[in-house]
Amino acid sequence: MKKTVSLLLSILCICVVLSACGNRELTDGTYRMGVTLTGGSGRASVESPAKVVIHDGTATATIVWSSPFYEYMLINDVRYEPIQESGNATFEIPVVLDQDMKVSACTVAMSQPHVVDYVLHFDSTTAKGE
Repeated sequence: MKKTVSLLLSILCICVVLSACGNRELTDGTYRMGVTLTGGSGRASVESPAKVVIHDGTATATIVWSSPFYEYMLINDVRYEPIQESGNATFEIPVVLDQDMKVSACTVAMSQPHVVDYVLHFDSTTAKGE
């Protein structure tokens, strides 16, 4: 009997620990959240943490690039234009949390425009409400 109770308690503890890990259900609101960027030449970066707004279950992030030379971003064949007038290229884009997200961005930092493929990853476990 003691072994059975001990086993059941161990299983319960493991379930509690596992349910606390991974994706976090975020309610509507504004958050700052860690984001990583991979791909491209490795020279570009994005500001992290990024501002993420969740409204009706949809997440939208403000992405600030390390360069002013991005003219647009493509996500699922939808084109997004920068929202800033000066300074580093800044975009508001729809995002998915806790998954790798393929994006492309057109840079004019080289001799002619180039569309570069990247992967963004927003980590909801780092979210802090604003």
